[in-house]
Order: sequence, then C-alpha cells, then structure tokens
Amino acid sequence: MTVQQPGAYPTPSYYPPSQEIWTDVPRPAIRQGRSFWRELIETFVLIAAIYAFVNLATARFVVDGRSMLPNFNTDQFIIVSRLSYVLGDPQRGDVVVFHNPADPHNDFIKRVIGLPGETVTIQNGRVYINGVRLEEPYIQNFCRGTVCDGTWEIGPDEYFVLGDNRSSSRDSHNFGPITRELLIGRAFIRYWPPSEWAIITRPSYRDSGVPLPVITLPPAETDRPAVEQGNVLSGMLAATPATAPAGQ
Repeated sequence: MTVQQPGAYPTPSYYPPSQEIWTDVPRPAIRQGRSFWRELIETFVLIAAIYAFVNLATARFVVDGRSMLPNFNTDQFIIVSRLSYVLGDPQRGDVVVFHNPADPHNDFIKRVIGLPGETVTIQNGRVYINGVRLEEPYIQNFCRGTVCDGTWEIGPDEYFVLGDNRSSSRDSHNFGPITRELLIGRAFIRYWPPSEWAIITRPSYRDSGVPLPVITLPPAETDRPAVEQGNVLSGMLAATPATAPAGQ
C-alpha cells in the first residue's frame, strides 16, 4: 500500500514503448485542396463584390472650369464619398458635388456656406451668416462690387453653396439654395495629377465678430407728383400731344 500526503498529485503512469496504447479513434485525414476553378471563381466573386461596394460608396469626377480656383483646377480628378451624408449632415466648408438644379444631367462642385435655418447675406462681395461676417481664408477673389449681393433665408434641408472663385462662379447667388436631395456627396480625395494628390479637408472658421453693415437709403424723391387714376396711383403722366408745325 502506498501512502500519499494530502494534496499531493498521484504519480503519473508510465508505459514503455512496447506497451503503447491503441484506440479505435480514426486519425484525421488530409484531403487534397480545392480545385483551381473553384478558387478562381471565388476570387472573381470577391473582387466583383469589392468593386460594387466601392462604386456604391464613392464616385469619381473630373473638375472642369474655373469656379473653384485657386483650390481646384481643370482636369483634376477627385473621389466623392456618397456615404458621408448618409451617415451625417453637410457641414460648412464641405466641398460637395451636386446635380445642377436646372439640369440634373450636369453636376457642379462648390463649397457649402449656408446651413438650414440660417440667413445668408452677401454685401460688397463678403458673406455674412446671421449678420456676422464669415472669414474665408481660402478665397482670393471675392465678388466685385454688388454683383453677388443679396439676402437668402435657408429653409429646412437646404444649403447655400458658393464657388471659391466668387467672381467666376454660377452658384447659389444665381439660383438660390439647393435641396439636400441634389447632393451627390462630399469630395474627400484629389488623386490626379499625382503631384497634386491631397486629402480634401474642411476649413475651420473663427468668429470674426464683424457685424453686417447697415445701409440707410435716403427717401426717394419725385420731381412730379403721382396722378391718381381710379384706385391706382400712377407715377406716369400722359404725354403731351405734339403740336403740328404751322402750315400743315
């Protein structure tokens, strides 16, 4: 009899090589790999799935025109994310591609300036959001004079977009705010030409604190009083018949 101390492990059994234990459990078999054609088909399906996802999530565009100078030039290739505005909302400063409101078959590239619920005013070429001037360090050429001036109330799901080359851009100062459904996506990569490759970032805006100037117009002066015709006041006077020359 063998006496073991409490807590001690039992002595393991030892079987010499001649006393090897045999069991009826089958050993795992090694099968030959899958066929070449099956591997090829699976690879093709995987590539097609990745390609389809990339095309659903992104789109590629070529910049054409001067409206976004100096930040985007003609013949530059950009990648636009379709998912950006599925997962979130457009933000001020985003460079977006959208369908032309007048012709959905043509697309524009502009920058988001005004957001839903805001009041956008352009005065002497400078943009004011809710009465405060927006500082835009990426702009080299603002609109000259009062060509772009106006005030727009941005409704729900509407956005005010402008080109960076303000004096040579057809944008919201021409056709007003655009609806969200016209947006294709946000431009996030410029990949051609390779020397101009860059990730397109959103600029940060600081509070300028410069209020919208108040312009007081003098009262209109009239040289001749209006003539009341029925219930309508008319500022036009009947022309005096010309006097025929004497002798005719």
